[in-house]
Amino acid sequence: MNIVAPVSTIMSTRLVTVNPDDNLEKVKACFDEHNIHHLPVVNYKQIVGIISSTDFNHFLRGFTRNEHDSLLETVRLRAWKAQDIMTEGLAKVETTDPIRTVLEVFKTNRIHALPVEEKNELVGIVTTYDIVCALAEEPIHLEDYKRP
Repeated sequence: MNIVAPVSTIMSTRLVTVNPDDNLEKVKACFDEHNIHHLPVVNYKQIVGIISSTDFNHFLRGFTRNEHDSLLETVRLRAWKAQDIMTEGLAKVETTDPIRTVLEVFKTNRIHALPVEEKNELVGIVTTYDIVCALAEEPIHLEDYKRP
């Protein structure tokens, strides 16, 4: 992976997003149906927050008294909104920023996802999973691993 290449070369562009006013039932459906770990919260193409699956599951555990309380969970998921639990004040990158910038932000802040913007509009997301996929696709040069 060329760490000076632009973020646009590795970012995910098939985004699943929610609106700040969407209830948490919709948030749960997005996580369940799309097998994602970070859900951007968007208002008119501008990112206003993000919900991680870890934070969402932590939120759910705070309400669940026992495993058989699914009716109460459903009521609460309908009552709370994405804006109530989203993380705000996000670090963001531009499509033209080098991958090195993403790596530095991940390392320094111990986060796993960065929204990618172009002209102040959300156009993608780059995650640690995207980094791992890019590294896994690198060709292997056996001559680099020969013993002296």
